[in-house]
This record gives sequence, C-alpha cells and structure tokens, in this order.
Amino acid sequence: MADDPKKEEAEVEEKPKRRLRRSKAETDAPTTEAATDEAVEAAEGSDEVAEAAEEKPAAKSKAKPKAKDEPKAEEAPKKVIPAFDPENPPVIKAHARYVRTSARKARLVCDHIRGHSVTEARMILAHTPRDVANDWQKLLESAVANAEHNLELDGENLRILSVQADEGPTLKRFRPRAMGRASAIHKRTSHLSISLTPKE
Repeated sequence: MADDPKKEEAEVEEKPKRRLRRSKAETDAPTTEAATDEAVEAAEGSDEVAEAAEEKPAAKSKAKPKAKDEPKAEEAPKKVIPAFDPENPPVIKAHARYVRTSARKARLVCDHIRGHSVTEARMILAHTPRDVANDWQKLLESAVANAEHNLELDGENLRILSVQADEGPTLKRFRPRAMGRASAIHKRTSHLSISLTPKE
C-alpha cells in the first residue's frame, strides 16, 4: 500500500511550525532600547574592571626595585700563581705527625729515597719490605699533590730535596709479669716530613 500524500503534506507542514516556534522563542527576548543600553553599560563596566586589574600588577612591579639597580655580587678573585725564579726554585712540603712507628725505623727507609726523583722514590718505596714504607709513600703522594694543585707543577718533574723523621711523644703502657710485677711498654711515635723541588 502506497504512502498517503496527506501524511507527507502534514509532515512538511510540521517542520516550518517547529522553526517558527524557535524563532518565536528568540523574539521573546527583550529587544527594547533600555535593555540594549544596560548591556552596553555592563560591557563597559567589565572593561573598566579588566583595566583596573591590569593596572594593579603594573603598580606593584613599579614599586619593586629594578634588577639593574641591584649591586652585582663580587666575584671571587682568581688564584694567581707566581712565576718562580730558576735561581730560587720553590720548595713544596708535606708533614705527617704522630705516625705510630719509631723514628729509628722511619729513618732506615727515608735514607734510601733522599735525593732521588719522585718516580725513583715511588719504585723504591713500593719494593721496601717495611711497614713504615707505606707511610712514606702516602706522604710522598701528598707532597706531589700539593705541588700540582697549589703551584701547578708537573709531579713527574720533581725530586726529593730533604726528608727526615723526628721523634714524637711516647705512649707508656704496662703489662703484667711474673710474681706480681709490671713491665713498661713504650709505644713510640714519630713526625715525618718531606720537601720536594723541581728538577734542574
């Protein structure tokens, strides 16, 4: 059965009605001159508020001192390394105090490295079978580090100018012996020092 032409006409007629209803709702809004004036005033008021809000931070920024006016932080002075005179070469020293060994034992090792270059002294100390040789080796490396850091010298181009071991304070201890006696134990210490200078 074919569709009724009347129903189709009714549907066509309903669509414009809906459109008319929507346009009627839009026309119900106030369109008087007073309403338009109020809307214009409200828009102008919102512009004034926005301008005032923009001015407030600007006023605050003006109150703050400018970064250019602030004094600059003083830079730390650069380390100046003096150039040494070949006739009076610099002497780099290092000390080790209160080393727990006797000065006599320390002197037996330091006599082997006196006057040698740093590389030779390292080899001698590495093959010396005494415990105090480790203390001398640490002291030698400390003196080389002082020369490289403080005067920017080449550590391999140094020689040992002087080396000495002085007596330090003796620690006195006691141990029990036979028949209620006590015998003293002297734990000796020493102060080690070393001086380096550039090779000629």
